[in-house]
Amino acid sequence: MNKLSATKLTKQIVEKFIPSRENNSRKGDNGKVLIVGGSYIYHGAPALSSLAALRSGSDLVYTCVPKINAFSTRSISPDLIVIPMADSKLTRGTVNKMLGQVPVDIDSTAIGMGLAIQDVEAIKLLVKSLLDRNVRISLDASSLVKEILPIIEGQNVVVTPHSGEFKRIFGDSIDNEINARIVSCEKFAKKHSITILLKGQEDIITNGDITYTNPTLTPCMTVGGTGDILSGLTAGFLSRNKNVIESASAATFVNGVAGEILQKEFGNHILASDLISTLPKVLNSFNN
Repeated sequence: MNKLSATKLTKQIVEKFIPSRENNSRKGDNGKVLIVGGSYIYHGAPALSSLAALRSGSDLVYTCVPKINAFSTRSISPDLIVIPMADSKLTRGTVNKMLGQVPVDIDSTAIGMGLAIQDVEAIKLLVKSLLDRNVRISLDASSLVKEILPIIEGQNVVVTPHSGEFKRIFGDSIDNEINARIVSCEKFAKKHSITILLKGQEDIITNGDITYTNPTLTPCMTVGGTGDILSGLTAGFLSRNKNVIESASAATFVNGVAGEILQKEFGNHILASDLISTLPKVLNSFNN
């Protein structure tokens, strides 16, 4: 069955979405990313996102996690620049303090991976404040709430839900049939003037006018943490390419190819962290 007007992503398409790295560039020229996530239980999510953003080619990644997670997050990798939140959950007070700590020239951010949110006003304040700084935003997991929609309408924002999160933020259940999924995604992307990356067996990326699909045969990618890596890649590419649908499409394609490589090597027995070490192999195959 033809998939309406959707275009299947290919390497030839995606390599145009990943900017080349200039030989004379300096630290920071290739993107500065903010990752906001984590909780007492999900300490690994923001670390996976941060490492993925670094592997994407971003120069600097700042990782904001609850203060109870700061030590464990720092211990994961010396590459992480960790900024402890003032509280164990995201509150308006935490947001105000965080905004005073992170650099003012952040290019992009991914928010929500494993994040414990005290009240919805806190996530609204964080997103609005970053948009006021012209930061390009990827929203995932706990940040995908319906109350955020009026703030992100018409902005440089991509939301990255799975089917359950899609219903939570948009209020509609998503069908399993691919054409119906495309119609739903295009409908809400156009209604809110945002980009949607719907995760599934076949990812759908659309801004309402342009739609891409990315089918992969990788049952191993249902393991926890692969979505966190996708969010980190999305923010990483957004730090270097201001075109939201191009960056989101590059992220899902690269993540999917890395999964295919691991599926062949390990079958259904991968860890999400295996993707991190596989990303350079995928990205080095592009002419960037």
